[in-house]
Amino acid sequence: MGGLAVLARSLGYEVSGSDKNVYPPMSTQLESLCINMHQGYDDSVLKDKYDEVIVGNVMTRGMPVIESLLRAKQHFSSGPQWLGEHLLRHKKVFAVAGTHGKTTTSSMLAWILEDNEHNPGFLIGGVAEDFGISAKNTSSECFVIEADEYDSAFFDKRSKFVHYHANIAILNNLEFDHADIFPDLDAIKTQFHHFIRTIADNGTIIINNEDPNLAQVVKMGCWTQTLSFGSDDTADIWANAKKTDYSQFDVYYQGQKQASINWNLTGKHNMFNALAAMAAALQQDVSLSQSAFTLEKFKGIKRRMEFIGKAQGISIFDDFAHHPSAIATTIDGIKNKIGDRQLIAIFEPRSNSMRTGAHANALPESLKGADVAIVMNYPHLSWENTAFKNLQVQGVKLIESVDKLLTSLAGLCAQDCHVIFMSNGSFENAPRRFLQQLQC
Repeated sequence: MGGLAVLARSLGYEVSGSDKNVYPPMSTQLESLCINMHQGYDDSVLKDKYDEVIVGNVMTRGMPVIESLLRAKQHFSSGPQWLGEHLLRHKKVFAVAGTHGKTTTSSMLAWILEDNEHNPGFLIGGVAEDFGISAKNTSSECFVIEADEYDSAFFDKRSKFVHYHANIAILNNLEFDHADIFPDLDAIKTQFHHFIRTIADNGTIIINNEDPNLAQVVKMGCWTQTLSFGSDDTADIWANAKKTDYSQFDVYYQGQKQASINWNLTGKHNMFNALAAMAAALQQDVSLSQSAFTLEKFKGIKRRMEFIGKAQGISIFDDFAHHPSAIATTIDGIKNKIGDRQLIAIFEPRSNSMRTGAHANALPESLKGADVAIVMNYPHLSWENTAFKNLQVQGVKLIESVDKLLTSLAGLCAQDCHVIFMSNGSFENAPRRFLQQLQC
């Protein structure tokens, strides 16, 4: 929604908004654009008359501002609907979908197009270091958007991405998530199928060749050409890793090696993110070798294995991982890079799926690659007792508050230790607080 405010401003609208618990980098981005923010969801924000009110999917019936909005009969729409009608309908849309990797892949693709003089617009759920912002509108036909499967609004339970008029669609992966709105995996498959139904026959769907759930979605019906990516020659575009941490790999297409990448990112998931972005850029006539050259300069995304700093020999990272699969691949990638050096992984269960316990039983397995694993045991977690016992059997430490975590954390760190804080929320600024504590 913050990125949407940026795009609305670029179209000449006067924009204001309301939210709560806004934190950097989005809060600072909005402040820099002089977009006024009201803290909270009370109905005082509706005292003025607006041409349109855009309702985010966090809003529900019963909130004072929503009840007042409905009584006043003001014109309103969901964010995805407004964006699709006012901006994306007039663009060549590159939509990046999947349970994991949307932000990283979108940022990679936007950076490839930018570095190869296509001047793309974009809306990304994070701040790419190469751009310093999460959203931009340009005169280019190209627009890259992170295409989320979450529902659009309290009055529109369709997934956001069905509004986006995609020409090029990336399907990175598909797992069960968002337990607050989807009863099971099949419900998410149905939404991905609806997304495919919106893509014209002259577009392209770029699909992970190694994801069986995506294969099932395509079998439900597909009217668009597909281009697959993977780690062997059963895919159209595939990569051969040259290092166990996936920081070096060769890229193959049409039976021949097309490019090599040697970069700072790690993990098979990032190699796949790169393949997907390269395949999408190919639809804009950017060669795989050109994309590879650009990606070697890719700086990454804030809060995606973002290096916060180093003090007393301890390296600190901030990461957005919040699904068991993403946690496991993040840990695997950095562990393969640092070898025998100690890795401490700290996880904050903050997503709706995590808080309700939908993924609690999968956590022990996803954390096992860390030398020390810590899970924040907040009082609001709706987990069965067996979930906590399973973590303790695995040797995972449970800590009740960030203050207690910061008090004990330094004593757990060995020499040349790497510490990853993982959360899709603010985590009470724990990574930077820990760095400051070490620097004192």
